[in-house]
Amino acid sequence: MSGHTPASFDRIDALVVGAGSAGLYQLYRLRALGLSVKIFEAASGIGGTWHMNRYPGVRTDCEVVIYQYDLETVWKDWTWKDKYPLGEEIQAYFRYVDHKLDLKRDIYFNTRVTGAKWDEPSHLWNVSTASGLFVRARFLILCTGSLSKPLIPNIKDLSTFEGRCFHSSHWPQEGLDLTGKHVAVIDTGSSGIQVIENIASQVRHLTVFQRTPNLALPINQSRFDEKEQVKMKETDLYNHIFRRLPQTFAGFLYEFQPIPFTSAATEAQKLLWGSQWKAGGFHFWLGNYPDIFSDETVNREAYAFWRSKVRACIRNPALHEKLAPIIPPHPFGIKQPGLEQGYFDRENVSLVDVKKNPIERVTPKGLLQFEAVPSTRFNSFTGAIVDMGIRGCNDVSIGKKWKNGVFTNIGMTTSDFPNLFFVSGPQAPSVLANSTSVIPRQSDWITDCFKFLQDNDYTRIETKRDAEEAWRDLVLEIASKRLWHKCESSWYTGSNLASTNTRPLEMLAFSGGLPLYFEKCAEAADNGYQGFELS
Repeated sequence: MSGHTPASFDRIDALVVGAGSAGLYQLYRLRALGLSVKIFEAASGIGGTWHMNRYPGVRTDCEVVIYQYDLETVWKDWTWKDKYPLGEEIQAYFRYVDHKLDLKRDIYFNTRVTGAKWDEPSHLWNVSTASGLFVRARFLILCTGSLSKPLIPNIKDLSTFEGRCFHSSHWPQEGLDLTGKHVAVIDTGSSGIQVIENIASQVRHLTVFQRTPNLALPINQSRFDEKEQVKMKETDLYNHIFRRLPQTFAGFLYEFQPIPFTSAATEAQKLLWGSQWKAGGFHFWLGNYPDIFSDETVNREAYAFWRSKVRACIRNPALHEKLAPIIPPHPFGIKQPGLEQGYFDRENVSLVDVKKNPIERVTPKGLLQFEAVPSTRFNSFTGAIVDMGIRGCNDVSIGKKWKNGVFTNIGMTTSDFPNLFFVSGPQAPSVLANSTSVIPRQSDWITDCFKFLQDNDYTRIETKRDAEEAWRDLVLEIASKRLWHKCESSWYTGSNLASTNTRPLEMLAFSGGLPLYFEKCAEAADNGYQGFELS
């Protein structure tokens, strides 16, 4: 824990929950406004997911030139090593950010929020923690991330396992020697792919339990030349990059094609896809023709191209149908593809299709004598928010309010919970965009809102119910025009929680792109916070 820790605060202006990239930036912005701000962080250090995720091979899936703060005081003297940095380099970056911005003095580590209750007479949030720390705050800002609540598979007798067993996000901080071990990995999401690629050469044998093939793309990793970075800074290219990001659909430096696939010549289609595959990363996903997300016939064409490329990498023909089946497991791009570097070409790895061969139970010695069982699912978007026991002005929990469907206004507020904001949460672009293209602009919107309230002597802001109903309708209307509903199990919709989730399956992210999203945010602010009640 940083600094002296009192049993309670008399009162502060704002409490931020979470010291990941969103929480750190929000702290920086609110400090500049002259507000008293603290962060409560459940973990022992800064970085959020980058502090918790220490598994082998953890790295970014965005090119690092866009995966950093648009703060010259930070980027001007920082030099990256890789185009897609590993977790250790991202952790070092956050330590450098703290050094430059002096953030830790206002952060309380190992401090998990266990309850928050709105007090109407005082217009304050009363927040309690597992460590006994209590705070009264005017504003409560949740920066807990979209993928911060791990979901452990419901496997019979899992607790009886005598070996090491953990979720990938809870990989031992001290590391783990898997040399000569029999290891099992359950699930093949992005984290699963990174784990598999990096431990396969260490273990005696690796068995992967796959439910759905990951339609992964080649990462095309490379070093990020130091001289190139210096030149980019000297020619003001960094500032041009940061200004460009919110103008693109997903906050990357590339954009969907200006015409649909059906309007492009066959030769142009093949040339484009070939160049995108060679470029690597998400080019084939987020720089593709826009109708791959809405036209199933077009999507099948994209999938067929992906399949042909991947099958050429798989030396064992018996794995072709398991890893790159003739019939797609779901439309391409409707689940985020992983980024791989050799995932499809492993010799000491066995692949089990759990749809055909379900895991019945775990024995004390393992799954068929395996010694480690990491797994990689999450209760996305709302899981961490609901877990905090937040109760609004009607004394109803936010979990109960969202039980029959999520309601927010511009993906940052919800009615009955005054002065509560969330960053990179439900019904915002969140995981459908580069996070560092979204988070600073949401945080700026919140900061500007606080400035408006401060300048006009307001102490309370709450979204109107009709405004959040309209926002929900917009989120679902946009989603209905895409192929999201064609995916059986996805944390975009909560369908990966089907066995335990009582909430209706629905698109949980705003899928209309960043320009439209930021336009809607600006409209609300520019019209005197239209859709909100201020007092």
